[in-house]
Amino acid sequence: MTDFDISSIKILKNEPLSKYTFTETGGPADMLGFPENRSELINLVNYCHAKNLSITIIGNASNLIIKDGGIRDMVIILPKFNKIEVSKNTVIAEAGATIIDTTKVASENSLSGLEFAAGIPGSVGGAVFMNAGAYGGEVSECLQSAEVLMPSGEIVTFSNKDMNFSYRMSAIQSNGGIVISATFDLKPGDHNEIQAKMDELNEIRRAKQPLEYPSCGSVFKRPTGHFTGPLIIDAGLQGHWVGGAQVSEKHAGFIVNRNHTATATDYLELIKLIQKTIKEKFDVELETEVRIIGEDK
Repeated sequence: MTDFDISSIKILKNEPLSKYTFTETGGPADMLGFPENRSELINLVNYCHAKNLSITIIGNASNLIIKDGGIRDMVIILPKFNKIEVSKNTVIAEAGATIIDTTKVASENSLSGLEFAAGIPGSVGGAVFMNAGAYGGEVSECLQSAEVLMPSGEIVTFSNKDMNFSYRMSAIQSNGGIVISATFDLKPGDHNEIQAKMDELNEIRRAKQPLEYPSCGSVFKRPTGHFTGPLIIDAGLQGHWVGGAQVSEKHAGFIVNRNHTATATDYLELIKLIQKTIKEKFDVELETEVRIIGEDK
């Protein structure tokens, strides 16, 4: 068996993932690795495969619930993969860059097409993985290609078509790949108009969403023919608590860790209660948009 040198990589053991999630919840990672460049990432992935360790990438952990039992084996975060470049009408962003910073670079260079994402708090890798969207736009509409590190250790360029995008879905969710970078195909525009649209959407977000509290973002996918928030309000669940988790009084489609005391189990129990109540009252199945991973405590 080949030994891969991972001595240069920062790896924390038994690290609480609540320090990294937007909900401020989540159990420990057996190992939490922070590779800083491609060679370190490839070495770490090869090391894990050689040692038969599972790998979990958690991105910016903004639309994610990690269960209270944590995650076994290796968890990887890529905060140093944050370079953003512009080439003609494209913006190339590494996976660890934030989508918000990527939209700012696009605006500064008078490139239009990413305005919808101006307030999405996730990483570029997470946004590609989830086909993130807001306000009528989504990643699938502007992604030209993505570089993906496959389980084989090979870096493959996926075209937009290769990504098999659908609502909050991409091929990366099933092929075990790790997004390294994304290239967004944008259109020349007027900087002031682009910035004005971003400012408008961010103001709507601030007015309607509970950004002042920890949350996992939009919890449920929009059910066909309905809006999630009004369903939850009509079911009498807005403001409802389970443990430290509360259905937001500002936007019923969000669950907030209002007093910073919630556990992931509180979140999951409240999600189940909402799903059960909506099914009983309205015969509507609510599917989670938030990604739920890890083990029960």
